[in-house]
Amino acid sequence: LPHGPKWAVAYKYPPEQKTTKLLSIEVNVGRTGVITPYAVFEPVFLAGSTVSKATLHNMDFIKEKNVAVGDTIVVRKAGDIIPEILRSENPEREGRIEFAAPTVCPSCKALLIREQDEAAIRCVNPECPAQLARRVEHFASRDAMNIDGLGQAQVTALIDAGLVNDVADLFFIMQEDIEALPRMGEKSAENLVNAINASKKAGLSRLIFALGIRHVGKRTAQALAK
Repeated sequence: LPHGPKWAVAYKYPPEQKTTKLLSIEVNVGRTGVITPYAVFEPVFLAGSTVSKATLHNMDFIKEKNVAVGDTIVVRKAGDIIPEILRSENPEREGRIEFAAPTVCPSCKALLIREQDEAAIRCVNPECPAQLARRVEHFASRDAMNIDGLGQAQVTALIDAGLVNDVADLFFIMQEDIEALPRMGEKSAENLVNAINASKKAGLSRLIFALGIRHVGKRTAQALAK
């Protein structure tokens, strides 16, 4: 069967592009320790929403795009969804200071390493607080253990209170401990405990994926479970 009428032609308009000023380049620490730089720029209305941040992926990407703080940059939304930086409009600007790759983790101050054949730099400290937070968030995510009500704010509160030092600690939290946290009432605490208990039935493949082992995605987790 034909997929469409032969006389019809679909035309996709090119993504909208706008210029703005790059204010700063910051970094995030991922659950596997990868340091990911991201751009903070003057807010601009683009493809239906206002955006002010975009990932810069890694240090090689920053060099490739040749962007520096203070530059006028061209931004668009890839697929009309994800903000991205295309280029700098004034890469020859006098006095520009290019971004220097960090040498220590912004969270735990451990030395960063760059493994051979990898574009990313990485914190390899297993006790890094930022990595712990990202690991717990991943563990609770929908494709993993699907613990409803355990978002970024709740994870941060649990770690700051010393209740969670590892994902396994989630299964030993008492309702009264959660109720003592900021902005967590009795009902919210009860719902979170119920969600944690329900996650015990998620299955082995989801648990393996939830552990956040490097190079182990959902399909590999399913194969390992079998």
